[in-house]
Parts: sequence; C-alpha cells; structure tokens
Amino acid sequence: MTTRALTPRQIVSELDKYIVGQEDAKRNVAIALRNRWRRMNVKSDIQEDIIPNNILMIGATGVGKTEIARRLAKIAEAPFVKVEASKFTEVGYVGRDVESMVRDLVEQSVNMVKARKKEEVKEKAAAAVEDIILDALIPAIKSNSVKTGFSTASDPNEIPTSDVDLNERTRNLFREKIKNGELETRKIEIDIKQSGGGNVGMIGAGMMDEVSMMNLQEMISGMMPKKAKKRKVTVAEARKILLEEEVARLIDMDEVKEEALRKAEDAGIIFIDEIDKIASSHGKGGGGPDVSREGVQRDLLPIVEGSTVNTKYGVIKTDHVLFIAAGAFHISKPSDLIPELQGRFPIRVELNSLTKEDFVRILKEPKNALTKQYMAMFESEGVQINFSTEAIEAIAQAAFSINAEMENIGARRLQTVISRLLNEYLFDVPDKIPAGSKLEITGEMVAQKLSGLMKNKDLSEYIL
Repeated sequence: MTTRALTPRQIVSELDKYIVGQEDAKRNVAIALRNRWRRMNVKSDIQEDIIPNNILMIGATGVGKTEIARRLAKIAEAPFVKVEASKFTEVGYVGRDVESMVRDLVEQSVNMVKARKKEEVKEKAAAAVEDIILDALIPAIKSNSVKTGFSTASDPNEIPTSDVDLNERTRNLFREKIKNGELETRKIEIDIKQSGGGNVGMIGAGMMDEVSMMNLQEMISGMMPKKAKKRKVTVAEARKILLEEEVARLIDMDEVKEEALRKAEDAGIIFIDEIDKIASSHGKGGGGPDVSREGVQRDLLPIVEGSTVNTKYGVIKTDHVLFIAAGAFHISKPSDLIPELQGRFPIRVELNSLTKEDFVRILKEPKNALTKQYMAMFESEGVQINFSTEAIEAIAQAAFSINAEMENIGARRLQTVISRLLNEYLFDVPDKIPAGSKLEITGEMVAQKLSGLMKNKDLSEYIL
C-alpha cells in the first residue's frame, strides 16, 4: 500500500481548488501528508520510529478546519473519519468510547478497499451474471426437441443443426437483446442466496466483549450454509441482485481485511472536532464536569500516542494514524488541555477569521462554490441563472454584516443568505419559470430581497 505521491506544493494547489485562504494551515497539512509518503519510502529500520506530526487547528466555526481535513483525505485517497470530542465519555460512563473512532476508521477503510476490488472484478462478474440470466431466459433446446419430436432444422433437405449449435445461436441472439436493453422488463426466475443464520445476541459488557461477539457472529455466519430462495423478478432487477452476489463471490474478504487494516494504519486520518469542549475551562483545578472532560482526554491519550485496538476485522495499531484536532477555543485555551495530550499535537495552526473579500472569493473561486452549485441545480431544470459581480459583492457583504452583528459562523452564513435570496425562484421553477428561461441576479435584486433580513436586528431566525 502506497500513499499518493504528491509534493507539498501540489497538495496545497489541490486544496486551493476548494478552500480560500488559510495558507498556513494548508502548508502544514501538506507537509504532514508528504511526510507519510517519505516514511513509507525510508529503507532503514528507523521507518517504524517515524511518527506523524499531529496537528491542532485553532479557529472559529466556518473558517475551513473540517473542509481542509476532509479534502486532504480525498487527495491522499485515505480512510477519513470525523468525530466530535464532545460526544465521547470517560470509560465507565454511558456514551461513545474513544476507541470507537478507530473502529469507524477501519470500517471506512474496508469500504474503500472493497469498492476498489468491486471495480476490479465488475467486468468478470457482469459476464457471469449475463450467463445466469441467459440460462433463466432460454430453456434447453435439446430437452424441448426431445419432448416435441421435431427436428431443429427448418428445411427437410438441410442437414440438421446440432442442438448445441442452435442453443449457442439462440444465446447469442438473446445476449444481443440483453445488451440492447430489449428484455429489461421480462420476468425470470432466479435463485437468491440467503444466510442461514440470524443475529447472535450480545451478552456481557465492555467493548472487548462486543468485539469478541462481533467476531463470533461473523464466524458463525460464515459457517452457516447459504439457503437459496427462488424469486421471480425482471431482468433489470435480477442483474442488480446477481451482480452483488457475484461480486461478493469473486472478492477475497480475507485479502480485503488485511489490506484495509494496513491502509488504516499507514494512511488513516482521524479528525477530532470540538476538542476545546473537553478542555477544562478552569485550567488545572475544578471538579464536576471538568473531571469527566479530563477523563476523556486521558482516554484519548493512548490512542493518539499509539496503541492497539481490537476491531471486528482484526487488530490495528494507531502509531502512524494522523490525528488532526480542531476547536474554536473561545472559552478555554489549548493550554487547558492536559500537558500529555498537548504534547501529542506538536503542530499548532491558527486559522484566520473570514473577511468580506474572503466571502467574495468563496462565492467565485472554489470548484464547488455555492454559486456554481445553484447554477447546476437551476440548469437541471433547463433554467440558466447568472450572478453579476455586484450581486456577489452584495451577498458577501450581507453575510459578513450578519456575522459581525450576531454569532460568527463563518462561511456557513453564505448558505443562509443565498438560500433566502433564491428560495422564491427555486419554488417557482418549473411552474412559473419554465425551461429555457434566464435569470440574472443583480446587485439591486440582492439588496431588495435581503432588505428585510438586513434591517431586522433580531436575526435569531437566520442563525444556523
């Protein structure tokens, strides 16, 4: 398993396509990602001792922390899991335990590897499915000719064609009809395999028991014979059902698990959001909820340091998983985290608050900019919509002003403003605004539509 070999500059260039500004954060995550490739290519024994430089992102909501981490994982083609630190509870309390994030990462990795393997065998599986459908569509020519007593030759003077040849010609004819989509609604009878066993109940407490029971359940399920059930379905439905079965048969799940565990260990990224919520707001003192928060931090520590976690797919070591933590730190400070955990996030990046100019760029530059998303949605109805430069400026100004007066939710405010602006048009398409129409969003139109929103000082209705 190799990490996608992009240079730090190339990684930043890829991130620039989706994220405006935050150059310092982009550079640091680019270095962290490239370092993984560098570690994998180290030839000496020191390779195992090179640990990732985990990153702590500090910044208000909506400035791009999550988007940077998510896009980084996509660039690296790596398993990625986002978790919220505030959802975890200390061991012994009701709630999610911190090891569940690692199990989620392995699950994601298995899905990624399985999806790739499916693509590899899809062509072979499709050919096998076609043969199964043909078998169901075409009765055996030989048995039919025996029953009827007729020759398969159309002319008495013609040398009779063998049943095998005729069957092959018939199959080719039907194969063409299937490929042309002429038989999609034809009903056929197929065998569908069903698992013979039901769910095994989980007894006992603790995550170790749960993992053991999951493994036991999987083992029992694998030993149970698969029962075949006959169903009458259309050719289109049969193709879908049989393709899943055939693909599952062709994929070696042991190989998938082994590769997925390696991929999660060497390339996995875990994004821990809201880490400031588990920091003690009173520094080192205090009791009550602060004790529980510190307990979660101490539970996180061995995972981030590097430990072994049991999953239903096998054991995974977290030594080389990249952890990116993020928080606004409005009330608490990074120094309020326990010293041991602080030490496990050596790279600290402060993300800048977004300006009006940033909002303008966010609306225009990224590949998935909101304006482009809305243009695509209108286009699906055959309606063309364009935003003038003045309109984009006005939308950006409105979002920036609302953030300044109320809670600052960063770029997420743009979604609120632009939906308020365009909802009326979205409702009228296609009834009042038919296909072929053109809409021009101007600065004056934005000012008019958002005038009530801008005058209203009680903006709680518009806070996400």
